[in-house]
Amino acid sequence: MIFDKETAQKTAEQLLQIKAIKLQPNDPFTWASGWKSPIYCDNRISLSYPIVRTYLREQLSKLVLDKYGKPNVIAGVATGAIAMGMLVAQELGLPFIYIRPEAKSHGRKNQIEGHLEKGQNVVVIEDLVSTGGSSLKAVQALREANAHVLGMAALFTYDFDIAKENFEKANCALYTLSDYHHLLETVNQDGYLDASTMDTLKSWREAPEAWQATTA
Repeated sequence: MIFDKETAQKTAEQLLQIKAIKLQPNDPFTWASGWKSPIYCDNRISLSYPIVRTYLREQLSKLVLDKYGKPNVIAGVATGAIAMGMLVAQELGLPFIYIRPEAKSHGRKNQIEGHLEKGQNVVVIEDLVSTGGSSLKAVQALREANAHVLGMAALFTYDFDIAKENFEKANCALYTLSDYHHLLETVNQDGYLDASTMDTLKSWREAPEAWQATTA
């Protein structure tokens, strides 16, 4: 669920402008999963643009306070959300931790890096949600450490049905600054793509695992 419509459109516009989000329906990207995709999203690029970075930090911080109240700790999902999570923690004057995909095989063998006490309220920051699998692994790690996860705040989601199902099953709230629907709205308003290409982008969203590029 998005934070609010104005923020969703402005976030999408800024991510497009700095090419953190790229649309290539006729020359699709291949994800690690093997899916073909007309869109590629790398929100870490926003860190290189101070004005965009500041906007995202401020809006994520507002989202956290509005939807979850002030937690004890902000957690970032490694590696993409470490920097943005730290910026949000700094904005809110809160401790910061981050969660690895799995525990290290050496040293202290931590999966959660930083100081976390049992029973603390935590909001998880994520840069991008696709199916929700890796994001929810971080939530599970926090719960196993006896933390109370209030929910997750993310920059962007493709808003797949499978992600909604996974978050519901995990009983974890998810709010985002923007999503695929508002991205297409923003693109359409700017006249950036023709009607046929817009139809292609919409069809991918409906069945991404089966989608194939429509080349000219």
